[in-house]
Amino acid sequence: MRPDIHLPVAEAGCPSRGGQPEAGPKEKCAVFGIWRHPKSVHSTYLGLYAQQHRGQESAGIAVTDGCTIGAHVGMGLVADVFHTDNLRRLETAAGAGAIGHNRYSTAGGSKACNAQPLLQSFVGGQVALAHNGNLINAEALRARFEHAGHIFHTTSDTEVIVHLLASPDQQGQADPLLATLRRLQGAFSLVFLFPDRIEAARDPWGWRPLVLGSIRHAEGLSYVVASETVALHVVGATFLREVEPGEVVTIDNSGIHSRRFADRRVQPAHCAFEHVYFASPASSVFGQNVQQVREALGERLAREAPVDADLVMPMPDSGRSAANGYARASGLPYREGIVPNRYVGRTFIKPTQEERRAAVRLKLNVVDEIVAGQRVIVVDDSVVRGTTTREKMSQIREAGALEIHLRISCPPIRHPCYFGVDFASKDQLIANGRTVEQIRDFLGVDSLHYLSREGMLACMIHDPEHYCHACWSGEYRLDPGKPETGVIAEAGQMHIFNET
Repeated sequence: MRPDIHLPVAEAGCPSRGGQPEAGPKEKCAVFGIWRHPKSVHSTYLGLYAQQHRGQESAGIAVTDGCTIGAHVGMGLVADVFHTDNLRRLETAAGAGAIGHNRYSTAGGSKACNAQPLLQSFVGGQVALAHNGNLINAEALRARFEHAGHIFHTTSDTEVIVHLLASPDQQGQADPLLATLRRLQGAFSLVFLFPDRIEAARDPWGWRPLVLGSIRHAEGLSYVVASETVALHVVGATFLREVEPGEVVTIDNSGIHSRRFADRRVQPAHCAFEHVYFASPASSVFGQNVQQVREALGERLAREAPVDADLVMPMPDSGRSAANGYARASGLPYREGIVPNRYVGRTFIKPTQEERRAAVRLKLNVVDEIVAGQRVIVVDDSVVRGTTTREKMSQIREAGALEIHLRISCPPIRHPCYFGVDFASKDQLIANGRTVEQIRDFLGVDSLHYLSREGMLACMIHDPEHYCHACWSGEYRLDPGKPETGVIAEAGQMHIFNET
């Protein structure tokens, strides 16, 4: 019995012929794949669950029995999309392998048609595709295909990859997949499922993480690919290595094989925000444990911005690691002065400002008995728009805090990201066009200090120029305003494009 096959179909709010993609959807997502495992669907389910922090909008699993691919995708969390019946149906058709995807929520792109893995049939057969990242030349490529009569069923940049792969130009090449990847510009960690294999690829800059692992079991050896190492640990896989920038890794019945579609860049562009916020603290990203990096960021912040206070408290949950580091370096006690309510959804979708404020107060509850009469240092990983932070600082003040000193474990975010982060447009970023003093006044705190860019990068093991810091500096490795639709250039020296 084959599982439900969900092909991308045009629906309300999703474009078909002549439709335009939504303005700037940029996701951080999770990908997962496993080959020749007796419980491939269950392992994929667990792998997505372990990476739920990377995407909460939709989830999906595609499977192959060696001849045919089927898939089940849906809106919501992994536990909402999958249940016993559809997992069992997937298992019956998953004799060879499976891939999965979690998609990150964006206000404009939360539509069922964009759920992945995308499953399509073309002249080369069936293919399912899961993507983490953002293509800066997707709109140009899409326009070219639409003028040629192609019909698009999603608003996602990922669908462009399938159209490229199916095009005669690529199918006429000796290796159509390599020819396709050479046409992509931007950030991409991709996992393709063909009936007889998995192909995993990472862009030449290495913006997003992608790792390989293996599982030895009674029936042999299985290989796993995932966005983060935490997913490998959950399914019992041993970490082997990262997929290298510019590399394609093939996983099939004969084992694991590698080839390159591009040279890796002399100076890669690993996303520093993966360490600051995105990745699980249990993961190792770009060769370094995330928890240890975040604690080091907090320690550095304590040295850069000491202040007389009574206690250190985090903004849950992402500020905890840095707050621990800050408390240790400062010698001040660490206290949990804000308790999260895990049953409240996201606050930005509430229809009125008053309802959004109420949702913030429901989601994060201040412990009056801890903060009253105290000079508190609040540590958070970042401030993007500032509205939630402002409300929370107001709550802490109302609870009786004598002083509030806000410490942020990264620099001010002043620029949009074009490579897989859903940062607001430039005019929505609180740090854009404002001084730190103006931001402090808006947030209503007694002092505000951001970690310096130099201090942040000093906590990471690679050369500072090997990290992308464009959201803080405005220095982009690729010019997002001038995407190319042709074959990517050979690797060379780094070029910086400054936002103006």
